[in-house]
Amino acid sequence: MQRAVRTFGVEPVEVTPVERGYTNNRRWVVRAADGKSVFVKQAVDEQTAWWLRTERLRYRQIPAGCRPRVLGWSDDGAEPILLLEDLSGCRWPPPWCPADVEAVLGMLHELSAAPAPPGLPPVAASWLATGGWPEVAAHPDRFLALGLCTAGWLDRTLPELIEAARFDCLNGGSTVHLDVRSDNICFRDGRAMLVDWNLAALGNPDVDIAFWLPSLRLENGPAPDRVYRGDPRIVAVIAGFFAAQAGRPPLPQAPRVRRLQRRQLTVALPWALRTLGLPPPDLIRGAGEDPR
Repeated sequence: MQRAVRTFGVEPVEVTPVERGYTNNRRWVVRAADGKSVFVKQAVDEQTAWWLRTERLRYRQIPAGCRPRVLGWSDDGAEPILLLEDLSGCRWPPPWCPADVEAVLGMLHELSAAPAPPGLPPVAASWLATGGWPEVAAHPDRFLALGLCTAGWLDRTLPELIEAARFDCLNGGSTVHLDVRSDNICFRDGRAMLVDWNLAALGNPDVDIAFWLPSLRLENGPAPDRVYRGDPRIVAVIAGFFAAQAGRPPLPQAPRVRRLQRRQLTVALPWALRTLGLPPPDLIRGAGEDPR
């Protein structure tokens, strides 16, 4: 914290820990006597340090209206510190209203229309394009242990899911945030803003919409079918990502993520099956109902 204070340049009068987020980064809001405040994020290990350095680089490249301002940086080689504009006064969902959903869609459209910065890795080479339904085929027991379907259903349906979820549908020329969820979204003056840009990549802008919608539904937002009626292959890829990830061992640097991924899968999987015209999973109650 002393390094953060030196970088901020003002002696704090209040330091408030921030609990939002799914990684082990340390986070605080630091306030000074003159009323100024800053959001402080500090890495805790090699993995989170790499993420934070990447995030700082991306903030230099992403359009200003889509992200917070960078106010400072300190890197001791082990646990870097990033100082960002304090957004704690913004509104953070949930709850959601229709105008919020439209604001996020508008911001994502604005992002996709802006020229993509150089050097972004392709989405098709990112974590989203690893594992998926082929991994489920290689390790079916992990997926079946989630309790969402029977082995018979998986045997009948998996070949068509693998065929549908080809990663080339992720290709494109737009900036993609690649981690759109409520804990990374806030609203100020009716506009949506995204934080945590370390995963940003180059690809199909529909990826951000499809990735966001399962968590939106879990927070009492609209059914994904009502918001996105685009490429069913992208929906199949998103469902395959959650299907493969949710059964993996917990991540030490993000211990709550697997539980969230399983919950997202309970929305993404039935959605993908509806878009592909495939039978619903036989252990998810109501999975075969059309939410539209």
